Amino acid sequence: MTPPATSRPEPAAGGPRSFGAGQSVSPFTLGTMRALASPAQMESVLRAALAAGINHLETAPAYGPAETFLGRALAALGAEGRAPADGWRITSKLLPGCDLETGRRQLRAILGRLDVPRLSTLAVHGLNRPEHLHWATRGPGAELLAWAQGEGLVHQVGFTSHGSNDLIEAALATGRFTACSLHVHLFDQTRLAIARAALAGGIGVLAISPADKGGRLYEPPPELLADCAPFHPLELAYRFLLDQGISTLSLGAEQPGDLAWAAAIAGPRTAGEGSGSRKGEAPSWLSPAQRAALERLAAAGRGRLGSERCGQCRACLPCPNAVPIPELLRLRNLAVGHGMQAFAEERYNLIGRAGHWWEELNAEACGRCGACLPRCPHQLPIPDLLADTHRRLAAAPRRRLWG
Repeated sequence: MTPPATSRPEPAAGGPRSFGAGQSVSPFTLGTMRALASPAQMESVLRAALAAGINHLETAPAYGPAETFLGRALAALGAEGRAPADGWRITSKLLPGCDLETGRRQLRAILGRLDVPRLSTLAVHGLNRPEHLHWATRGPGAELLAWAQGEGLVHQVGFTSHGSNDLIEAALATGRFTACSLHVHLFDQTRLAIARAALAGGIGVLAISPADKGGRLYEPPPELLADCAPFHPLELAYRFLLDQGISTLSLGAEQPGDLAWAAAIAGPRTAGEGSGSRKGEAPSWLSPAQRAALERLAAAGRGRLGSERCGQCRACLPCPNAVPIPELLRLRNLAVGHGMQAFAEERYNLIGRAGHWWEELNAEACGRCGACLPRCPHQLPIPDLLADTHRRLAAAPRRRLWG
């Protein structure tokens, strides 16, 4: 994916960024869940990541052969003396639920596949339900994480979550984790306040796949391209998150070209140099023109949605039938307001098919009880909008990337 000539992205406030109690990381993180066709593919992507200034690698046993391929690629580059100046930072993950001994074997196997003595971060992979939090903080997982740190096998422990805001806040409040990976995106800011609070408390925050899960922004529809012009939507999404202080953004590259934006955006810049910063101020990731483009983007969405726009305030909850009203109407917002039909369909048709990794009920579960209606500050006809969401988005499901 080559940055379009019309945008001419400038280097921004690149360089190491704090990531919890672990080692500093680059603004972008290489996610290894896509370069799985061969070891050679992984090596080519890793070389491109190094050239783009990336020092943080994110992987997991659940990503098929990713760890094995990554270990071979790291060895190949190491044999040439090629690595970031201050070394690679590697995050891997373990699914919750195993007993202590199984977890120990799994962690040792991770280190063996990667051929490294320790991880920068070991994360609980998918802390999505209350029982996962219990496992990690009071069950066998707590013992496992303490053992891993005590043995010097990991620098810090964290978690990834696709769970509810309440669950994420509860996990952060335990004080056990110093890093987390969250769905926080330009087009899904419902967890932005949680991310900011975590950052203020010294907890590192990785944004999960802003390009793909953030809206398939590598394939933007015409409406989105027009609303963001002269900038590419993906560039604005990346810059928005970095400007919010998010520690690092995961980029799941399948080929070297997928790292073009990371290379273009994350170059060095001094305080007060361009991008709207005044002399003596901290550098900004967004120029005045880019901020204006974001405002035009939001206004265009509001204009197309009109009085049917869901403001994502969540006042409609709880639903007696457990319908995830805000999330479903967010997908409708994207399809109607920004032309993101393909992405909205993809996400909608994963509902009920991805276990605890995604929502379990779609708009058909609405019983038209009307409990949500008096709660909505905008007096939206929520049952009607849910029915419209289903009509617009229900389609044949797509295959998940993994799992």
